[in-house]
Amino acid sequence: MAVALGQIKDEREQRISNSAFPQNALDELRPFLKDVRRLRFYKEQDGKKVSYECKFKKDRLQYSIEYDSLGQLEDLEFIITHNDIPELSWTNISEYLEQNYNLRRIKKIQQQYPYQSGSSIALLKNALQNLLSPNMNYEIVIVSKVEKGFVDYELLFTANGKFINARRVLNSKYDHVLY
Repeated sequence: MAVALGQIKDEREQRISNSAFPQNALDELRPFLKDVRRLRFYKEQDGKKVSYECKFKKDRLQYSIEYDSLGQLEDLEFIITHNDIPELSWTNISEYLEQNYNLRRIKKIQQQYPYQSGSSIALLKNALQNLLSPNMNYEIVIVSKVEKGFVDYELLFTANGKFINARRVLNSKYDHVLY
């Protein structure tokens, strides 16, 4: 089993009030938050990196929009199932998982729209409409059996199902529901 690990994910998440969320990010999000349910704000610490997340449900999907400490958009994600991934992409992902992990369970799959450049408003509009894009990714959290137990990994794949990177997850936030 050959696993390429980028780093370790040791993420801590703390719920905050909307007044503690970066104001410029909140102003950008406000038009998109109509008709959402379970709106929550979080401050995240992953090592030395601090970021902010807005989480909500809309149209039966669970969204997470992440901003950096300056209020600049980083990405938008929403939870999906493997049935939502195009067949060829899922085949590529499945083959990678089979070849590289003693897979026990998939805990979570998210469709991810990373901000790269251009208009963050356009990215938010496209992602909230669930438009497939060649620039999007799939983030998959798995449990894998290792010699001394089980380990959680967060894996990132391109829209075509090509492996990008993996991180071992410590003190997983995925073990409880935040919605």
